[in-house]
Amino acid sequence: MAIELADVSRAAYLARIGVSEAEAARYVDDLSHILDMADQLASVDTNGIEPLAHPLDALQPLRRDEVTETNHRDDFQACAPAVADGLFLVPRVVE
Repeated sequence: MAIELADVSRAAYLARIGVSEAEAARYVDDLSHILDMADQLASVDTNGIEPLAHPLDALQPLRRDEVTETNHRDDFQACAPAVADGLFLVPRVVE
């Protein structure tokens, strides 16, 4: 796909980005290279290749699921102006 100066100028206008003519010309080249690379990648035959969730074939070590801290809720709620059943009570903000 070929990118032209008008395409870059229109995209800059729609994005409300100020781009000079020199910058737009440079972006035309950069975007053309990027799209050429995407076309090159799209032309690779990937039939029979399973998609990967991760590029490395490694196991992810997970931490043990155990409690490491004690419950401090009562200490934290001791200075609250209003508490009920372990919940902070706040003024209603939605009518």
